[in-house]
Amino acid sequence: MAIRQRVLISLALALALLVLAAFVIPWRSSRSAPAPAPLPSPPLAPPPAAAPPHIGADGIGDPYYPHAGDGGYHVTGYDIHVHYDPSTDRLEGHTTVTAQATESLSRFDLDLRLPASAVTVNDRPAWIHQSEGKLQVTPAVPVLAGAPMTVRVDYAGVPSSVPDGPGVPSPWVRTPEGAVAVGEPEIAAWWYPSNDHPSDKATFTITTIVPAGLQVISNGDLLGGPEPAGPGWQRWRWQESQPMATYLAFIAIGHYDIVRRDTRFGLYLAAYDRELDPQIAGAARDSVERTPEIIEFLSGIFGPYPFHQLGGVVPDAPTLHFALENQTRPVYGPVFFASGQDVSVVVHELAHQWFGDSVSVRHWSDIWLNEGFATYAQWLYTEHTGGPSAAQTAAEDYARYPAGDDFWRIPPGAPGDGVKAFNDAVYLRGAMALQALRTAVGDQDFFTALRAWATERADRNGSVRGFLAVLQHVSGKDVADVARSWLFTPARPSAPPG
Repeated sequence: MAIRQRVLISLALALALLVLAAFVIPWRSSRSAPAPAPLPSPPLAPPPAAAPPHIGADGIGDPYYPHAGDGGYHVTGYDIHVHYDPSTDRLEGHTTVTAQATESLSRFDLDLRLPASAVTVNDRPAWIHQSEGKLQVTPAVPVLAGAPMTVRVDYAGVPSSVPDGPGVPSPWVRTPEGAVAVGEPEIAAWWYPSNDHPSDKATFTITTIVPAGLQVISNGDLLGGPEPAGPGWQRWRWQESQPMATYLAFIAIGHYDIVRRDTRFGLYLAAYDRELDPQIAGAARDSVERTPEIIEFLSGIFGPYPFHQLGGVVPDAPTLHFALENQTRPVYGPVFFASGQDVSVVVHELAHQWFGDSVSVRHWSDIWLNEGFATYAQWLYTEHTGGPSAAQTAAEDYARYPAGDDFWRIPPGAPGDGVKAFNDAVYLRGAMALQALRTAVGDQDFFTALRAWATERADRNGSVRGFLAVLQHVSGKDVADVARSWLFTPARPSAPPG
């Protein structure tokens, strides 16, 4: 190439670069703006304001059960799948827990008594360690505050072989044909992992596979069952779509006669074990079948029934010496019907659907909100059906216990942990306390406050102090002295409740 050509080409290239620069470099006036700030580098770590991940609290903060639950997350739902063989009492399960971290977590706990074999957090394998009913989970990647997490736990074991402490048997009850998972304050850990405290309520889907010919009863809606689940096995699926405390979730497995009918409160579904003594079975049916009628009465006092299903279960479990307010479908030990009908226990457990289930305790020290209220409902029903008035029953119970009796040493508003939380005083003195409060504020304000409490706090939790604040707000009267005497003083009040 000649020199002249090279010069012409160089000049052409220089001109092209100048034209290109005119389009690429923004034009500036004599009063040019400052140069734009450089783009930040991609963050390699959480911003400095974010709290570093740490180990979740050992316990949700209950003064009576300090190791129950974990305060580092809130559960929104449980999807429980269990396979149960009654002949060996072996249960194999996998449960998926959906939750949201309330703080950044490098580790968290679930409550589970059966041995876990594997855990994933957000589909990634996690490290686990299990000790004394706590399943410690270390996710592969910490879960940041506010982030969702999906935890799947695989586990298996024999629930009846796991004690509830030294010398205390398992709350899992075997029956001649199956089993019943029902208990308070603890039962969940014997058949599914959970954040086991009533302050962390969630929705539930419960799928159970059992030998063909057996029935499985649980909470809420029956989604399906019996469905084929392999040769000799069948599947039952239930769903409780309203928030529920962990101890209220249950399964009853056995040969059950199932009764269904529509009511204005929703589908009524009750189940009676076919192995029950015929006389007990008859008395049980005569009592439990009055559920819709009783709910009609209680709705007139406490406000609308808080759920969309109702019913009850009576298993063939002679060692089950209690009834429990399992949400939508209480479970009644057959002992209550050994001498004939017992409608009173049905009233008690149905009253819990408002006080205990829909409005659950914030801490177990608030148990008066469950048991005192359900006992008082029994007194109101007795009065409604022609028996003594609630005031008369309260006076009779007050007279039954002299001043020096140990009965008065348990204050229902703060009874103490362990068995003291379920002492007779929480029930009977607790109901007397309600009668005393009713006398202090008058019938209209008292029942208005009960309805306000049950409806405004539906699907949530409450405390004793919170209820007293509602009662005082509704009535405009100071109830502190009455509450102090009847709920918080370990001594007999000076006068009957009125």
